[in-house]
Amino acid sequence: MKHLITGAAGFIGSNLAKKLLAAGEEVIGIDCFTDYYFRDLKEKNIETLLDNSNFTFIEKDLLKTDLQKLLKDIDYVYHQAAQAGVRSSWGEDFEIYNQNNILLTQKLLEAAKGSSRLKKFVYASSSSVYGDTDQLPMQEDNRLQPVSPYGVSKLAGENLAYLYYKNFKVPAVSLRYFTVYGEGQRPDMAFHIFIKAFLTGGEINIFGDGRQSRNFTYVGDIARANILAAKKAPAGEIINIGGSGRGIVLNETLDLIKELTNCETEINYTEKVKGDVKHTSADTSKAEKLLGYQPRVSFEEGLKREVEWLQKIY
Repeated sequence: MKHLITGAAGFIGSNLAKKLLAAGEEVIGIDCFTDYYFRDLKEKNIETLLDNSNFTFIEKDLLKTDLQKLLKDIDYVYHQAAQAGVRSSWGEDFEIYNQNNILLTQKLLEAAKGSSRLKKFVYASSSSVYGDTDQLPMQEDNRLQPVSPYGVSKLAGENLAYLYYKNFKVPAVSLRYFTVYGEGQRPDMAFHIFIKAFLTGGEINIFGDGRQSRNFTYVGDIARANILAAKKAPAGEIINIGGSGRGIVLNETLDLIKELTNCETEINYTEKVKGDVKHTSADTSKAEKLLGYQPRVSFEEGLKREVEWLQKIY
């Protein structure tokens, strides 16, 4: 089988590619190395993949690509490419989110509707679509009220995936990721920032009082969930993909990072920023029922792996 991963040099895309290649699958990866963060970090994500004869890498902007030609012989699409970042999605920068998250998703789905070979189109959505809600744990049929432009763009992608399934039978499924962490994590993401500060003696700025909680999901579990969704998920479905255990309070994660790094750092608490939510918690019963998915990596083990990865860099 032939698998296409968009955003293949990114955090989740590169981990997904590694898992597929380890299973002996043929993978086509495409990425345009946007300047959202340093190119060399993305190059590190895929440097071991480039030596694999089953991996083909294309450096190109998907918005400037003949997508029908790209999808011609593809069995599975994992659409991971997107403009990330909740806090940076406001103001004029929303144009980037409109282009890279909404328009790009529509163009890929439009190309996919002409494919007779495509077995599944897996769209990477986000728990940001739920917004700041007291309905916990979050279930797929909750009312959706995103509180950031980024969340709005990911919800638009979900709606596009469903309408192309409903009207053109594109076998699309959407996965709502809950706060992904682990090896390869982007440098703008919280744990990367926190661990780097502990390792290098920097300071940490916490937006709010640190009592907000998240359902953290290890990237290896996210990659496995994508593969399960490609093989098992009924087309048209929307499925939460979360991590193991309860929602974990941010201050508790700082204590654990301190223990794992055996380092000290200064922590500053500042005003909460617009677009952040107080709590997330995933109801993953649907994922378990439809995919047989259960997270395998505990939060403590996953964070230990990310610390070890960043120790090699910093």
